[in-house]
Amino acid sequence: MSNKSKSTILIRKASGEEEPFRMNKLKQSLRNAGAEEEVIEQVASDIESWITDGITTQKIYGRAFSLLRKKKKYAASRYKLKKAIMELGPTGYPFEHFIGKVLEVQGFKTEVGQVVNGKCVTHEVDVIATRNNEQYFVECKYGTSQGKVFNVQVPLYIRSRVNDIIEKCKEDEKYNGFNFYGWVVTNTRFSSDAIDYGTCSGLNLLSWDFPTNKGLKDIIDRDKIFPITVLHNLTKAQKQELMDNGIVICRQIREKPEVLEPFQFKSTKLNSLMKEIDDLS
Repeated sequence: MSNKSKSTILIRKASGEEEPFRMNKLKQSLRNAGAEEEVIEQVASDIESWITDGITTQKIYGRAFSLLRKKKKYAASRYKLKKAIMELGPTGYPFEHFIGKVLEVQGFKTEVGQVVNGKCVTHEVDVIATRNNEQYFVECKYGTSQGKVFNVQVPLYIRSRVNDIIEKCKEDEKYNGFNFYGWVVTNTRFSSDAIDYGTCSGLNLLSWDFPTNKGLKDIIDRDKIFPITVLHNLTKAQKQELMDNGIVICRQIREKPEVLEPFQFKSTKLNSLMKEIDDLS
């Protein structure tokens, strides 16, 4: 590496934009993953001596994850979280079920993939979540690449659909006293004008890191709602089979371990898997 200061190293984001590499940001992400300070310093030291101009965040992440995995599997699973959410694809179907489970943990009763009547037309709603006299109509926008940004056209469209549904609900006596809310949830990001419109129009937006400190990654980590795609003890094919059957979060396996029976795991393999799940809870 040249003698240029590490603070001037430029790295390339998933969107193609360049930004200065910030070691403090890397350390904080390792800290958020539960890594101990000694491990953080070891990983940071390796990255600092290895990083070069123009390297992608994906490569930095991959190396840091590999190092972290060698030190502590649990912390590595948490650090892998964003990639694990991407592995719920390629369709948006498992992501819709995942968001349903996120809301269930918060006390909502959920229905996924519903067709409902609006005042003017019918609509497909990804998730309907009900708690007491609150009801959420949630549109899930699944991005297959980390650089995907959803622009203002998305909340503009969803706002009109939600308004049509709410107008119809207000005609039904069983919804007397109910408060209705529209949501758009993504595993990637919204553009600044999409956020501005959502805020102004009363449409709730939830992305990977928005609202600040209350984004999807914060909710997952706070409530321990880890997708099964973080697990090292399941193959890609096994994860896909579980997701096809509506098993999308780790705690579903803990609550109903019989979902693993088709795989005919030996006791040692099963014990390793259940320990991995317990370590994430």
